[in-house]
Amino acid sequence: MSMKLVFMGTPQFAVASLDELMKAGAEIVGVVTAPDKPAGRGQKISESAVKQYAVANGLHVLQPTNLKDPEFLAELRSLQADLQVVVAFRMLPEEVWNMPDKGTINLHASLLPHYRGAAPINWVLINGEKETGATTFFLKHEIDTGNVLFTEKVTLTGHETAGELHDRLMAKGAGLLVKTVKAVESGRYNEHPQALLHTEDTELKIAPKIYKDDCKIDWNQSTIKIYNLIRGLSPVPTAFTDLNGKTFKIYRAEYQETEPGLQPGAFLTDNKTHLKFATQDGFISVTDVQLEGKKRMDIAEFLRGVRL
Repeated sequence: MSMKLVFMGTPQFAVASLDELMKAGAEIVGVVTAPDKPAGRGQKISESAVKQYAVANGLHVLQPTNLKDPEFLAELRSLQADLQVVVAFRMLPEEVWNMPDKGTINLHASLLPHYRGAAPINWVLINGEKETGATTFFLKHEIDTGNVLFTEKVTLTGHETAGELHDRLMAKGAGLLVKTVKAVESGRYNEHPQALLHTEDTELKIAPKIYKDDCKIDWNQSTIKIYNLIRGLSPVPTAFTDLNGKTFKIYRAEYQETEPGLQPGAFLTDNKTHLKFATQDGFISVTDVQLEGKKRMDIAEFLRGVRL
């Protein structure tokens, strides 16, 4: 690759894409990532996963607190990038995404135009979809609405967690991004307006930021809906319920669709190997849990330490 690239990203999901670009011979003239911040009980200064990778590989790092800051814009302009690549970063102002001659491309972890927003991996599973994927597109004003370049589909099993899907899409997306950068460099690509990728009678599914209220389990819902919520929020931010007056996080579970014979939310346990909660139409048997103030553990270990 002969183009000069600026890469923008923050979490581990973005590191795989940056690594694949490096392996493909891309000239990365700058990496833009989030500022360092205190984290954890000790409030030690934490660097983003992308910064750690960039520093280890001798790449030039920029960490603006304000993307409209004149000094940052001047430094970004001085890099003279032909193309900017964005993976899991903040919303960019026009003066940033419109800067390079070839524009700015973004990798999104869904099959656009469906699941625009901050949490596509979670919502795809929460909604029980049968497939998802990754999409590359050119940035424009409205978030996640630019013309699509390439997509890569992934078939879902109905049992994977958000963490497992994250890792699959991280790898798929990295390869797709390299393919996209090479296509933009050669000029061999087509742009597909998102308005043409869905019919007007189909409601667009969205992926907004997830809040604590979204994570609380409503046992009056169907068994499969609760099961999908649990796996769609695992390992973070994690579905939870109340148990003995404390927050009880559920990372993994199994389900039975059968007449429960109990009020939704009531539970059965032998205090040794199983704990299952009644739903509207069956049971959720929890297998990987964490009670407030305790460590995460499997259900047998948990039941050894608590009497229900």
